[in-house]
This record gives sequence, C-alpha cells and structure tokens, in this order.
Amino acid sequence: QVQLVESGGGLVQAGDSLRLSCAASGRTFRSGAMAWFRQAPGKEREFVGALWWSAGSTYYADSVKGRFTISRDNAKNTVYLQMDSLKPEDTAVYYCAATTRFLARVPGPYDYWGQGTQVTVSS
Repeated sequence: QVQLVESGGGLVQAGDSLRLSCAASGRTFRSGAMAWFRQAPGKEREFVGALWWSAGSTYYADSVKGRFTISRDNAKNTVYLQMDSLKPEDTAVYYCAATTRFLARVPGPYDYWGQGTQVTVSS
C-alpha cells in the first residue's frame, strides 16, 4: 500500500522560508511524477509544482516560480518543496501527490495523495 506523508508545515512570517517533505512508502517511485498542490479555504486545489522522475525535470505554477524549488532524495524516496520569500497568499494546506502515468497540472491523474500539511504565512 502506497503512503505519502507530508511534514514541515507551520506558521511563519512573510519573507520567511519553509521546507516541506513528502516521504513515500510502499513503492519506489522511479517513473511518473510527484507533485505539490495546495488548497486555501474556499478555493479549489491548485497546482504548485511537480517533478518528473525519469528526467528529473521540474515544473512550477507561475505564482511560485522563482520562489519555490522541488528536489528529491532517491535514497529516502522523498521529495521536498523548498519555499522561500513566502507571502500571505501562500497560506494553504499543501498536499503531495504521485502518479505513475504522466505529469499533470490538475489533480485528476494523481493516484496517491498525502494527508496535507498546513502552511500559514502572516503579514
């Protein structure tokens, strides 16, 4: 059974940094993609960024490009989301997700989801 467990969320001030982790168990992901989504209260879940495993390439939403960075540790089967220069509008529950099929900027193709971790950025 595949499990994704996020950690690293918290309350920070605008301009601060946080690093989220997504540890995968039950399967070693070497194909497909792992992504980060976020959902703020009253809003739809939105794409933040994704990592294409085989190529190691990363893709980001325009709203976080240049501030957020996705990286991975293959030995730990873990993906990270480094978030710098955080803004109040980054406040949301952040989810990691995985698919063995193809990278997508919408939630639908992702088969596995973590439980989410809250990130709150105060102004």
